[in-house]
Amino acid sequence: MSSTTPHMPSDVSSKVSFFDRFAAQASTLFSQPWFFAFCVLIVLLWAPSILLISDIDTWQLIINTTTTIVTFLMVALLQNTQTRADAATQDKLNAIAKILAAMADQHGSEELNRDIKEARAAVGLEDRESA
Repeated sequence: MSSTTPHMPSDVSSKVSFFDRFAAQASTLFSQPWFFAFCVLIVLLWAPSILLISDIDTWQLIINTTTTIVTFLMVALLQNTQTRADAATQDKLNAIAKILAAMADQHGSEELNRDIKEARAAVGLEDRESA
């Protein structure tokens, strides 16, 4: 682990880069129902344009190029957001593991079992293992 990796929630910086803020806003925007409706509207407007564009290859090229560019940009933004969310989840799990290890070092087995149950309840984990 590098020294810049946060070990506890209090170690995490609240500073977020401009691109990260932009990607988070874009992710929020793109996940709204009205954005999906807007995309459907664009396709509905494009479809009858075959009457204005006589060459079917040009007509198809317009929608293919547009959707490819938009998809490429959206994937880049959404991947940034997902990667940061995954890293935050991993940091939380690492902090929980560190706390449990510290509790195991400090307490006897009876106290440890009680503390583990309390910690699991605090983070919403069940007493049974999941598949």
